[in-house]
Amino acid sequence: MSILLYLIIISLCVAVAFLGAFFWAVRDGQYDDDYTPSIRILLDDDMIDKSEKTN
Repeated sequence: MSILLYLIIISLCVAVAFLGAFFWAVRDGQYDDDYTPSIRILLDDDMIDKSEKTN
């Protein structure tokens, strides 16, 4: 029965760690741009190369 208690405590610690990593990523701006990745497949590779060279 005591192993069950240890497993619950460990799982809660892992869950809190993942929640902290998620909040850190949101605060860092990881999820700010949700439009560009959805249209990236529609863009032509030649267009992307030309725009990168001009910048």
